[in-house]
Amino acid sequence: QVQLVESGGGLVQAGGSLRLSCAASGSTFSIAVMAWYRQAPGKQRELVASIISGGLTNYADSVKGRFTISRDIPKNTVYLQMNSLKPEDTAVYYCNVQSGFPPRSYWGQGTQVTVSS
Repeated sequence: QVQLVESGGGLVQAGGSLRLSCAASGSTFSIAVMAWYRQAPGKQRELVASIISGGLTNYADSVKGRFTISRDIPKNTVYLQMNSLKPEDTAVYYCNVQSGFPPRSYWGQGTQVTVSS
């Protein structure tokens, strides 16, 4: 089992920045992928960014060049630095971890990000 605790959401004006954090605890030794998803009202949950154990990252086209995902392995924490925020980035952001074999998916409780125009 892996437990995830997210922090860092809030209200920011367009063009501003926020940094989300997600701390994992429990069976963290077998974490293979850490990722951030988001879900806006009336829309499906979508992948924002992911990072695998080797450090390779992947981003949604809509956030490339603005968001950066990183991972602190000793702290079992994943971060999402969000710059140049736009109103369309408004959503609940969820941390996701894939751990174990076969991989099992774990979700955080979600943190609200609101970008005002």
